[in-house]
Formats: sequence, structure tokens, C-alpha cells
Amino acid sequence: MKIKDSRIVITGGAAGIGAALARCFHAAGAKQIIIVDRDALAAKKVADDVEGLSASLDVCDEVALKELVDRIETEEGAIDLFVSNAGTGKGDGEPWWATSASNDDWNLLWQLHVMAHVYAARACLPHFIARKTGWFLNTASAAGLLNQIGDAAYSTTKHAAIGFAESLAITHGDDGIGVSVLAPQAVATGLIGMADGHSDIAGVLTPDQVAESVLAGLESGDFMILPHPEVKKFFAAKADNYGRWIGGMRKLRRQSIAINPESGIRLPVSQLKESK
Repeated sequence: MKIKDSRIVITGGAAGIGAALARCFHAAGAKQIIIVDRDALAAKKVADDVEGLSASLDVCDEVALKELVDRIETEEGAIDLFVSNAGTGKGDGEPWWATSASNDDWNLLWQLHVMAHVYAARACLPHFIARKTGWFLNTASAAGLLNQIGDAAYSTTKHAAIGFAESLAITHGDDGIGVSVLAPQAVATGLIGMADGHSDIAGVLTPDQVAESVLAGLESGDFMILPHPEVKKFFAAKADNYGRWIGGMRKLRRQSIAINPESGIRLPVSQLKESK
């Protein structure tokens, strides 16, 4: 996937990783960037910064998303890269069981982390297949390969996001369509209470650092983009001995609770390692 002279749509593009991707792609010579977010003002600001366009909609609204894709294709031109990036986390909540999160939270994360990717693919595939070209970048998480302690709904839906991306790549690779999955660990965004995008914590990357990893991964044609290289080692250890890995994650959970009984169960693994 070559970014230079490409037309790119980024959902969840008003802040965090999405905004950083927009800046990075603009610097790399993208022809046009369309920022999509529920926050219309923030989306317009990022779009103005990258000399692009913006649109305000909920990516869980399949009809609205398809209408947007069709309108861009008709009025602006072919979409080369669709970045399905919107996401959030909720946490299990009291009493911190794997079943503690409400059905509403489970349904929201399922729609946002899984069905939004499906809706984007449904909208783009007819155009991509007709041209025999096009690329999807779906933001998942290292939690989709590993797990996120204290957020069962987040972990489960991110696993499903990776599963769908695999199916998309397997089914449509022969149609000339590329697929990449972004699976970072801790990133300095509002998701972990670091909305300013700055980090001086070991293992917590800035959104701009993640964006640079994405640029390199896309231009190498990578399916799995891992800005945190240690995730690959953790994933290999999980596959090698699942039972041992589960035991290790239980230990991390105990350590995290000991560090901060009120909120520590959601600390990223990198912070837990530093606390030993």
C-alpha cells in the first residue's frame, strides 16, 4: 500500500491514533484524507490541518457509512485506503468479574469493534472488487492477540476484529484487495487517560510513534502491524503453552491489583513489568 497520491478515509480520526495517522499520511504525500468522527468540530480541525475533508457520523450506522463511502467514490474519486479505527473501552466494573460489564456495554463494543469493520467492508468491497485494488486498515489491539486485564468485552471484541480481518484477507486477497491490522499495546490516548498524546512511561508509545509504524507496515504490505515488538514474543509464548500463559496473566492481574486496588487492574503490561 503506497500512501503517496492515495485517497484515504479514517474513522475515529478526530483524536489519538486516528489524528496521528492523518498527520503522518499527509506528510507522506497522500492526495486526500477524509476524517470521519462523531465529533464534527474536532474532525474538521484535523481535516483542516491535513488539507482534507471531514464528515460527522456514527460508524455503527451502516446506512450512513455506506452513503458516505458511495458519496466519496462519486464526488471525490476512488478510495485507496479505508482506515476503520474508531474504538473505545469500558472496563468490567464492580465486582470486576469477567461478566460484570452491562449488556449495553457489550453491545456497544461489539458494534464498534466488530460490526463497524464489517459495515466498512460491505460499503467498500463493491468498489474495490470492481477496480481489483483497495486496502483496509482495521485498528484492533494487542488485547485481540493477548488480553486486556479488567475489560472482558474489550478483549473479546478485539479478538473478533482480528478474526474478521483474517477472513477479509483470505477471501478477498485474490480480488487484489489488501488488509492490515493494527494491534498496539499501550498508546498515550484518552483510552488510558493520556489524551494529550505525550508519554514518558516506558512501553507507552505516542500516537505519532504508532503512526510511523503503520506507515512502514502498510508500505511493506504487512497484515499484522505491531508497534510494540514485544507483543510478538508474548503471542508466541501464548501459542507455545496456553496454560502457562493463562497462569502468567493471572499473576499480572494479582500484581496490578496490588499496585492500585482501585484501578490497577487495567494497567498496561508494560507498566506492570516496570513495577517488579
